Amino acid sequence: MKNTCFIFIFLFSLSIFSQPQKYKRVVKLMGSRFDISVVDESKERANEYIDIAISEISRIENIISSWNPSSQTSLINKNSGVKPIKVDDELFDLIERSLIISKLTDGAFDITYASMDIIWKFDGSMIEMPSDIIIKKSVDKVGYENIVLNKKEKTVYLKLKGMRIGFGAIGKGYAADKAKELLKAKGVKAGIINASGDMNTWGKQPNGEDWKVGITNPLDKNKTFALLPISNTSVVTSGNYEKFVEFGGQRYSHIINPKTGYPSSGIVSVSVFAAKAELADALATSIFVMGKDIGIDLINQLKGIDCILVDDKGKVHTSNNITLENTEK
Repeated sequence: MKNTCFIFIFLFSLSIFSQPQKYKRVVKLMGSRFDISVVDESKERANEYIDIAISEISRIENIISSWNPSSQTSLINKNSGVKPIKVDDELFDLIERSLIISKLTDGAFDITYASMDIIWKFDGSMIEMPSDIIIKKSVDKVGYENIVLNKKEKTVYLKLKGMRIGFGAIGKGYAADKAKELLKAKGVKAGIINASGDMNTWGKQPNGEDWKVGITNPLDKNKTFALLPISNTSVVTSGNYEKFVEFGGQRYSHIINPKTGYPSSGIVSVSVFAAKAELADALATSIFVMGKDIGIDLINQLKGIDCILVDDKGKVHTSNNITLENTEK
């Protein structure tokens, strides 16, 4: 009888330790904070999965980074106005999808914004407001229409000398998508890839419930608009409250209008819900540039995509398919 009880207790103990748990690691990748979480019964196996995700994100960074002089993206930029550059299918396809989003948003999203990086700095090094002449001149090299793709040869050519492309408004979302796809293919049943606000989820929490995302007021972080369940989807939140400069008592955010060269205004936070973090990432940036009314109108026309935004007065606005009941918690 005692032996039977011992076996029962031992098996019960094993069942406790084999229950799925969430394992998380925080790392710096692509110049940003990544929170990578997976659900598994084994801590060792979970860490192996997280290592796989990190390797995948690092691989993507080596392709799309415009700061890595040996990346294909840097090679494209170095040869702007000179010659087309042959690239891997993965980078070619990402650029091709970026151009589709540029057309969809009438240029509010534009990967050629990178040529304006020399004007606006949000690392604390700016000491004075750029002149109107310099700002207007900075958009001379901006324009997605000047990207020439040769689908047959898989080449990318930037027409204008000094033109540059960058993936700051889509790259982290793309990396989160790819890491998620790879982990799912490896058999990971649930997890979260959070790339500094570009959140991609799949499966459910260890307790069987959907993952939840809290939408807070960036003007008062003690107030929460809602706690929304998300399952097998992504939500990307962009804000102008972390990277900005102030001159003459006015705040200028890091999200620049590629048509004017000036920082966007009127919106402080945008959250976009979509199946792919890549698309949500690009659309969140686009809404800042387009403004509240045009941005929400666009989202309402796109199937399976929703948004929540906060204007500079602290007022919350949503697309048609989102209803927020408690907006002051």
